[in-house]
Amino acid sequence: MNITVLGAGAWGTAFGQVLADAGNNVTMWAIEPEIVEGIRDHHHNGVRLPSVAKLPDNMTATGDRAEAVKDAEIVVVAIAAQFARVALAEFKNLIPQTAIVVSLMKGIERTTSKRMDQVVREALDLPAERFAAVSGPNLSKEVADRQPAATVVGCADLDNARKVAKACTTDYFKAFVTRDVIGLEMCGSLKNVTALAVGMARGAGYGENTAAMIETRGLAELTALGKAAGADPKTFAGLAGVGDMTATCGSPLSRNYTFGANLGKGLSVEEATKASNGVAEGVPTTSAVVALGKELGVATPLAYAMSRVLEDGISCQQMLGLLFGDEITEE
Repeated sequence: MNITVLGAGAWGTAFGQVLADAGNNVTMWAIEPEIVEGIRDHHHNGVRLPSVAKLPDNMTATGDRAEAVKDAEIVVVAIAAQFARVALAEFKNLIPQTAIVVSLMKGIERTTSKRMDQVVREALDLPAERFAAVSGPNLSKEVADRQPAATVVGCADLDNARKVAKACTTDYFKAFVTRDVIGLEMCGSLKNVTALAVGMARGAGYGENTAAMIETRGLAELTALGKAAGADPKTFAGLAGVGDMTATCGSPLSRNYTFGANLGKGLSVEEATKASNGVAEGVPTTSAVVALGKELGVATPLAYAMSRVLEDGISCQQMLGLLFGDEITEE
């Protein structure tokens, strides 16, 4: 198939390579001329994914929006979540009416507390059956290195989910399907907040018990939020939930984990942003999760504790103290 990837960051480029390895013709769209030139002329993204010496020959790139999507059967969106709505507005009348739009983004829009499926569908005026989300334990560098990995494709139309899954299945990358788009979206965005907290605890010198405590309480929190939003709780026990959280909370390849670790070492949010070469997606998502919890009537002690870190600069010890009240409660 002809597939276009909007956004040539590390994950967008790595997923583009997966699609190319699966036999598709892949066009990357990027706003940065040097990235377009690198991929188009040298099959290399030295800016965002330098670890891959040579991208597949069936990958190219363009900075022209109309040219990028004109023949696309699948359009993959890999833009920073907080800029997705504005960026997609430019593509609204360009994407073919039959194309499936796939989101790789993991986040909740800060200004509206909306999931990425809601943002994409609103921005492109897209029916549910033409939208798919992809989420799972997919650290971009490991996928780019073609290490064995799996993901989940969610779509209201299971046939379209299978179409996308087939397009990204290779001998090293396996895709499963689900109708639970809400669960998939909630897993992908909310686990980033947990990764910030785990990273912070690691950076502060705490060990396995503390990390395990944060991860399991984080999983309980996001499962409760997901259920209240209409998701299937079983989704949170699968690849997109436990799987993605395990990968994101346990690897320095995760930007959210690394950002949190820098906070735990005593860096300010501004210093951690500079050290991480940008803000991790979990940072703007944190306040959105707190707002979503209030809206749905679900307690979010972990997200609230991390919001106090990000907004008020409280310490890791204080953050951990906020995770639990004084009462003895059932798990």
